[in-house]
Amino acid sequence: MAEKSNIKTITTNKKAYHDYFVEETLEAGIVLAGTEVKSIRQGSVNLKDAWCSIEDGEAFVNGMHISPYEKGNIFNKPPLRVRKLLLHKREINRLLGQIKQQGYTLIPLSLYFKGSIVKVQLGLCKGKKLYDKREDAARREMKREAEMALKERNQY
Repeated sequence: MAEKSNIKTITTNKKAYHDYFVEETLEAGIVLAGTEVKSIRQGSVNLKDAWCSIEDGEAFVNGMHISPYEKGNIFNKPPLRVRKLLLHKREINRLLGQIKQQGYTLIPLSLYFKGSIVKVQLGLCKGKKLYDKREDAARREMKREAEMALKERNQY
């Protein structure tokens, strides 16, 4: 019974790919209020400065900005509140062990709908140094130039 799940990406954290090497990714559920889901459906969410923490055996996402729903009145939650992530205990313990290694952190990479459920793609990341960022920029520039040259060559 291979069921095709319809995945609709809401937002991605481009800054995370710029600032970190993504070593491993995993999917997690997230605890949200109804007005937050409606606001996410409108696309008013920002993962730019978001990061994850593990406290007392539970995982949380911090700094994820979900704008208040326009028609939500008293049911709106604060935009920057800490939200709980839904992971199995063994996954949390494994991540905690890896985070304690020097330089590793847990960053939300993207937010998407899997069917009607909101999911977060988490990345176990290691920080980049300035020279790593320069190398990546140079590599992208060389790739772009090669594609342009190939495109020009194929036009004639």
